[in-house]
Amino acid sequence: MRQMRRNDRPEAKASSEVRVLPTIDRLWTIHDVSAFLGVPVGTLYQWRHREQGPPAMRLGKHLRFDPTQVRAWAAEQVA
Repeated sequence: MRQMRRNDRPEAKASSEVRVLPTIDRLWTIHDVSAFLGVPVGTLYQWRHREQGPPAMRLGKHLRFDPTQVRAWAAEQVA
């Protein structure tokens, strides 16, 4: 393997653009929530139909969960 020399390093581009990283967690899939709560995916669908489970949102054809809301919902269930 060839070693990188000083002149081989990419130049840092001077730019006025500042890249901001997202500050929210990645949204969870129904399989992520299932694993977190330890319940089958089918149970989550039933809860959603009965409006009993953790809050979810539909993004196109995909069901997604905010991890913070799932954790808050789970904490309310034990209280």
